[in-house]
Amino acid sequence: MRPALRLRFTAAATTAAVTVSALLAGCAAPRHTSVQADVRVAPGWTPLPPPPPPAPVVSVYVEPPLVQPEPVLIDVAPPPMLVEVPPPQPFPGAVWTGGYWGWQGRWVWCAGRWSPPPRPDYVWVQPYYEHRDGAVVFVSGFWAAHGVAFVPPPPGLHLSVQVAIGGGVRPVGPMGVFVPPPPGSRAGLIVPAPVGTPPAVVVSAPAVTRVGMRVQQNTTINNVDVHNTTNVRNVTNITNVTIVAPPGTTANGQAYEGHVPAAAHLAAAMPAAEHAPRAPVPVAAASVSNAPPLPMGHAQPAPAQALAPPHQSQPQPQPQQQTQPQPKPQPQPQPQPLAHDPHAQDWHAREEQRAQSQDRERREQRYEERNEEKARAREMGQANAQAKAQAREQAKEQGKERDKEHEKRKRQQEEREREEGRVHPQQ
Repeated sequence: MRPALRLRFTAAATTAAVTVSALLAGCAAPRHTSVQADVRVAPGWTPLPPPPPPAPVVSVYVEPPLVQPEPVLIDVAPPPMLVEVPPPQPFPGAVWTGGYWGWQGRWVWCAGRWSPPPRPDYVWVQPYYEHRDGAVVFVSGFWAAHGVAFVPPPPGLHLSVQVAIGGGVRPVGPMGVFVPPPPGSRAGLIVPAPVGTPPAVVVSAPAVTRVGMRVQQNTTINNVDVHNTTNVRNVTNITNVTIVAPPGTTANGQAYEGHVPAAAHLAAAMPAAEHAPRAPVPVAAASVSNAPPLPMGHAQPAPAQALAPPHQSQPQPQPQQQTQPQPKPQPQPQPQPLAHDPHAQDWHAREEQRAQSQDRERREQRYEERNEEKARAREMGQANAQAKAQAREQAKEQGKERDKEHEKRKRQQEEREREEGRVHPQQ
């Protein structure tokens, strides 16, 4: 064989042997490849952000109307109740009004306060909430004259739904009259209650997370102190309502049954549930700026110093803020009772002056009315006496006329009989 051909064959054989060895080695021990990759999670797998915090509560002072306002139909339920402990009654005859959710384009907190009735014998009528066809029929609280009964909106009344600014939660629960749930409850829940139930009766009840809590009809408890068999003294009637919740509806999972005074100020003064949110004090007298006025019967509130009773808030005294310069910004003071606020004394003084002025006007009006009644009575007496005298004179004249007519007919009859010869002259 030629040398060149032999060399070419040997190289080919060597190459084949190396290739076979490499293949066999690859089958026996595969090579490890190091791979580096930048792994990224798709945006859809990122955890959802926490829900936005609830909108801050808007608290306002309102001046209730003196007649029942028109109802409004709202697409969302009122939030859970807030805690607002009333102070002692500032003066006799004061009525605790407010402390409920009202409507001004959104649900706003109508701050409670002690107020005198605007007119004698006027009574306070609690706000009205009704779950109807997935919306809420609302009638704000108002003053009513004595003997004027509240008229619930009829079922066939057509109302346009008003959409809340900022949204909210649809009402959840049975149809009918209700009150907002206790403080801390899940939004949207409602608590069935009789008509006229103050919303504050649920303040001391535990928070609810499911539908099931209800307010039952009023019950009367008589506390009688009997001294002997003939005299019974110290009889007091306390009207209560009963709040019932089955197990699993409350936040703690336990059944609940409690008796609460039906009076709004007594119910609001009861100890609230732990960590219950407190109602903020209105910082301005004006209502919500971006909420147009609605036909809910609430007049535009007057300045907070004039409308707010001395227990509502305790910001720093206004005169000091106006007269003393503030060299550096300070944090907003927390609301405190206005027990030491000079505006409280002014408010009490104005209320006393207004009450005295109203009493004086009522006395003068009653005096004028009595004088007018006496004058009318004298005039009527004189008119009656004249009428009686005229009647007597007319009766006398008529009697004389009848006597004359009778005598005339009698003479005519005698003359006819005499002419006919049937009657002989008397002897």
